[in-house]
Amino acid sequence: MTLEEVQNIIREEVGVLLYFSGERCSVCHALRPKFKELFDEEFPLIRQIYLDAHENPEISAHYQVFSVPTMLVFLDGREFVREGRTVSMYQLSEQLTRPYKMMTE
Repeated sequence: MTLEEVQNIIREEVGVLLYFSGERCSVCHALRPKFKELFDEEFPLIRQIYLDAHENPEISAHYQVFSVPTMLVFLDGREFVREGRTVSMYQLSEQLTRPYKMMTE
């Protein structure tokens, strides 16, 4: 996936999750299924994109991702949430629920 493709998706979709990870990152591998479950169940209209930060250096640099895991959520084309390393799924859900409902109802 190219930077231009990612930017187009962010512009076109209601919401986008960009999840940057690394092959040797155990925290990344532990969190990914939790993010997938949360977004599949609570925010199904947010498109999920999982990227290896080392294999996508142009995209990582553009979004200023310098460590993994890093998670960015875009709503209506704008960065709304940025989290890294330690993420509370409960707090993330709380942050996204109200704006998500406003945009999708």
